[in-house]
Amino acid sequence: MKYVDGGRRPRERQAMAALQENTPAETIAALLARAKAAQAVFETYDQQRVDDVVCGAAWAIYREDRATELAELAVRDTGLGKVEDKIAKNRRKTLGTLRDLTGAKSVGVLREDPVKGIVEYAKPVGVVAAVCPSTNPAATPANKTMMALKGRNAVVLSPSPKGESTCRLLVAHIHAELDRVGAPRDLVQYVASPTKELTAELMRQADLVVVTGSQRNVRQAYRSGTPAIGVGAGNAPVIVDADADIADAAEKIRRSKTFDHATSCSSENSVHIHAAVYERALDALRAQGGYLLSEVEKDRLRGAMWPDGKLSSAVTAQPPEKLAALAGLDSPEARGAAFFMVEEDGVGPEHPFSGEKLSVVLTVYRFTDFDSALEKIQRLLDFQGAGHSCGIHTRSEDRARLVAERLRVARVLVNQAHCFGTGGGFDNGLDFTLTMGAGTWAGNSISENLSYRHFLNITRLARVIPERIPGEDQLWGRYHETYGR
Repeated sequence: MKYVDGGRRPRERQAMAALQENTPAETIAALLARAKAAQAVFETYDQQRVDDVVCGAAWAIYREDRATELAELAVRDTGLGKVEDKIAKNRRKTLGTLRDLTGAKSVGVLREDPVKGIVEYAKPVGVVAAVCPSTNPAATPANKTMMALKGRNAVVLSPSPKGESTCRLLVAHIHAELDRVGAPRDLVQYVASPTKELTAELMRQADLVVVTGSQRNVRQAYRSGTPAIGVGAGNAPVIVDADADIADAAEKIRRSKTFDHATSCSSENSVHIHAAVYERALDALRAQGGYLLSEVEKDRLRGAMWPDGKLSSAVTAQPPEKLAALAGLDSPEARGAAFFMVEEDGVGPEHPFSGEKLSVVLTVYRFTDFDSALEKIQRLLDFQGAGHSCGIHTRSEDRARLVAERLRVARVLVNQAHCFGTGGGFDNGLDFTLTMGAGTWAGNSISENLSYRHFLNITRLARVIPERIPGEDQLWGRYHETYGR
């Protein structure tokens, strides 16, 4: 498939060239001036016109030929992931997000509470700076754009350098849809030839920053002085308890772990298996294409993945045969594996397999005591992945509740393929998103899935109501009976 300058027109190319001659502050100021002008028009739209714009932005990536074109370009230029899986992600995430947005109120009166005399009105936040990663250079910017537009905001996308070509093509498709519905093109723009300086300047000048990707960008967003929403690092641990449906758990772990060559921060990074079913679970994972490394092979893989003590980008979101070649795993079983398994018992810097890997490598732990397993998982999350998520395969509601009560995570998934459920699923109640907050545990401002609600300001009209003054006994009665006055 041929990609002709990402859809740029001659006039747009000339504008880009002129911007490149400016300072970062001037370049971003020019983008934001256009965004603010477009947003001022968009703010006057009623709910139906806003929803038409959102539908158009969704169609820009969901249409099968576009989803395919964007996936092919993303893999070609980033070198990350798998084309067929990116096609599925582009379409599934868009379909689910549009489902969540359809029928939701984001214009005018959101809610009335006659008892309290409160009426809530939706207002835009303004211009959103959306920083996006190379792992999902189409799905993530499209997802954020839909949510931002739902709130009558403009958005300026800041792609990774490797993802710029994909973002450019996505914006071209979005502009074509904005033309169809008669909305200003400048509602959706992107930073051309992105640099650290341009991204930092965009963060400073926008009205709201939303960052998905590197923790460096997340920290920079919170230091920018602009209201910001960032996400935590993944490193999802998943428990296979003694009463789990082993075959079902193994199939879901394989499907999630290998999807898009593990680009998702939600894919299983470690599995914690009860001793009573440990061998059965390993056999089930082998039947799904998992290859369990020997200690010698584990050392080789460790050397290939952390050649200088830092995770190598050469292994990120790569096919298993490439990892096998890099690590010198030359047995027929290793060369034909769908993913690799390494046994581990430690957690922390001296045990790098306990951290996030963004590769088709699954760390395997064995446990006998559930409380001890939860303590180890919490230490693992404190090492990397604080606040993000955990999964459990079990038939016991009590076990699932115990995980949610004990672990400091924003999401606990029960009997699900982790990377498909954490960011919202058609068979769970979580909002569809590609941006998942991990709470104060990860230094984030939210502990939920990003949604259109995070792109709204709310005005509250408060009327006079009958006074509600409580008596002292209502408030301190039990306290005084227990502790005295």
